[in-house]
Amino acid sequence: MAKEFLIARNPDDDSALPYLLLIPLDNGIVLKTKETWPRTGKLYCHRAEWVVDPEIVERVPVRSVVRRGAAIDLVLDRGRENRSQFVMTRVRGGREAVFWQTARVAKQARPQVVFPTARASGVAGMEIIVDSHERYAWKFSDQQASTVKRGLPAGDYAVEADGEVVAAVERKNLADLVGGLTGGKLRYQLSDLAGLPRAAVVVEDRYSSVFKLDFVRPAVVADALGECQARFPQVPIIFAENRALAQEWTYRFFGAALSEHAQESESVRRVAELSVPSESPEAT
Repeated sequence: MAKEFLIARNPDDDSALPYLLLIPLDNGIVLKTKETWPRTGKLYCHRAEWVVDPEIVERVPVRSVVRRGAAIDLVLDRGRENRSQFVMTRVRGGREAVFWQTARVAKQARPQVVFPTARASGVAGMEIIVDSHERYAWKFSDQQASTVKRGLPAGDYAVEADGEVVAAVERKNLADLVGGLTGGKLRYQLSDLAGLPRAAVVVEDRYSSVFKLDFVRPAVVADALGECQARFPQVPIIFAENRALAQEWTYRFFGAALSEHAQESESVRRVAELSVPSESPEAT
């Protein structure tokens, strides 16, 4: 019997995810989600259990279903809306997050951008510190920088000068950001970052994605973001659209921070020199 991709109605009327999906892989992977196809953007999915005598919405033969690392590629046997992908990842705390997307949606999330090759603010040989607890760390492979792993008191990435942290960045994907806002953890992280000379939170997504959330009320997240910025105005929260642009923004920010630190240090040195009285010449 040919494999089939099934979409059924979620019998739980209180759920914000009204559809159940049955992916014919392994013993069957069941997810619940908001729509029957990711037409305008990626859809958040959550693990679920299949039900007895479900109300089937769609039953489509499957041409191919293949697991590739953290992704499942699904090809349906129909003319339109036939190729999609389920990406399974984990946010901090080990909680699973699943997103359903098409090639068009993925392309929209990766705008055609050519990154400049010039080094940041004239800084040569930048070394970026990656916190030892950071998983799936940025590599800065498109930037003129090297990385080293060790523990950081605040943030996931930082640069140092004269043995002190000059700037730090806390990296967030959308699910991690939402979890930190609703659980209160982000406020503690912002408090730590505010104690540094320069710091920012960089999000690997668009701000507009906040208003497409279906597992938490978008207004709750938007209000929490506003409250965090009002309380910690010295730590901006930057929505950098995707992972690659988030790395590029961080690299440029670190370059500017190092340059600014160098100028401040030079100004302090000159003021100190002017403040020291010169020796009086010995009388002849």
